[in-house]
Amino acid sequence: MTAAPSPPRTGALRLVMGDQLTTGLASLASLDPARDVVLMVEVADEARYVPHHKQKIAFLLAAMRHFARDLAARGVRVDYVRLDDPANTHSFTDELTRAVARHAPARVVVTEPGEWRVWQMMQGWSTTLGLPVEICADDRFFCSRAEFARLAQARKTGRMEFFYREMRRRTGILMDGDTPVGGQWNFDADNRKALPRGLRPPARRRFAPDDLTREVINLVAARFADHFGDLDPFGWAVTRADALAALDDFIATALPDFGDYQDAMKAGEDFLFHGLISPYLNCGLLTAVEVCAAAETALRAGRAPLNAVEGFIRQILGWREFVRGIYWTEMPDYAQTNHLNAGRDLPAFYWTGQTSMRCMADCIAATRRNAYAHHIQRLMVTGNFALLAGIAPAQIEEWYLAVYADAFEWVELPNVHGMVMHADGGRIGSKPYAASGAYINRMSDYCGTCTFDPKQKTGARACPFNYLYWNFLIENEAALARNPRMALPYRNLARMTPADRDQIIRAARHFLAGHAPAPASMQPRLDDGW
Repeated sequence: MTAAPSPPRTGALRLVMGDQLTTGLASLASLDPARDVVLMVEVADEARYVPHHKQKIAFLLAAMRHFARDLAARGVRVDYVRLDDPANTHSFTDELTRAVARHAPARVVVTEPGEWRVWQMMQGWSTTLGLPVEICADDRFFCSRAEFARLAQARKTGRMEFFYREMRRRTGILMDGDTPVGGQWNFDADNRKALPRGLRPPARRRFAPDDLTREVINLVAARFADHFGDLDPFGWAVTRADALAALDDFIATALPDFGDYQDAMKAGEDFLFHGLISPYLNCGLLTAVEVCAAAETALRAGRAPLNAVEGFIRQILGWREFVRGIYWTEMPDYAQTNHLNAGRDLPAFYWTGQTSMRCMADCIAATRRNAYAHHIQRLMVTGNFALLAGIAPAQIEEWYLAVYADAFEWVELPNVHGMVMHADGGRIGSKPYAASGAYINRMSDYCGTCTFDPKQKTGARACPFNYLYWNFLIENEAALARNPRMALPYRNLARMTPADRDQIIRAARHFLAGHAPAPASMQPRLDDGW
């Protein structure tokens, strides 16, 4: 008996991932609603390879479901596989295989992913599926992967500042002809003010969950109860319209003071004047082009000062583009470097928040509440401690990847590996961002009610950041002493007596020995990623 011939393959199966929720996505640009199918899949393995914050999981799943609903309302055929579908294999490759069997497409179309692991996975899909697989360049960035590689070959990516200037010239953003607006490229020196006493940050726009989001929150509460973080209050935008409203709120209420106080910290104030839009940028609900345009429009209209607008745009047009370029030009070897040979285990208090260090406790508590902390809390508190304590880079990197709603590996890994831990030997930052308790005391009010005194370097009440800072310099003297930007601290270290150095070393070792690593149930696993 002869089998009936298979029906001809027609149309395309277009896979959209959870960080690609942009209607103008490259893989959707040529979509034919009459012939094509959009596939979206909720994959449990993607939520469990590190113990992702419960709000992060809920945010991404809710945003995916709303995006799929909006596509369907426009007449697009969407094949959506939910987390609780009994037939869900929870694997991108296996779900693609099942979808190909359902729809018999002529080809599969995807946009290049945000993670090296998924990129490697995609390379085998054509063979596995027996179909052509078209991988489109992700054009939601100012600088493509290919263009960054060309700039790297031309030696224009050695430092972020010079790359940023190149991007300003290429895009025309904050430019008056060939010169930067205001006559200088960078106003960072104007953006380092502590928060004045009595200044009240604005109330920020948050969004009550609708029925679809509430359904996701209940699902996450049931399936990921052991994960880090609180689900209430959940206030993230999960639709394009609400993400735009969040951007408008930031531009109107917070951007004018963002520049002056972007490095400030205050206990109990989780957001201050920061954008709160990075989760929306990194999952695709907002685009970098429209965010920079909104900030520049506010400047031109006189609604925000230049130091604020330039500082904000530098984070997007500069840092965000730069770290993505570093990630894609230097992976996978980049992640394996460990310039300072750091190898201590991550203390359990990163997960519990139970520490007498007020700054650490407050930043971790805010992270637990919101799946968010602003960049100075990440760099100069939780990151600074990990650097000074010599935490193994992979362990602190996995913590950052797990706990923040905006954390995807392409942006998280270079920021933590290079900027926080100096594990790349200076590829991203020209020196380690190491600081004693004096910096935290100057830029925050954490120290006023802390058990420890930032003015004491040794003794029972000495701030741990103080002796950990000097111990860090001692432990890494061979690697760092010749760095020109570290000359001053090493001159100060040279003035210490051997007895003083020994006292610092003993205090640091005693403190670090008293903080156990997280139990195995909290340790991230390295098999997969969002």
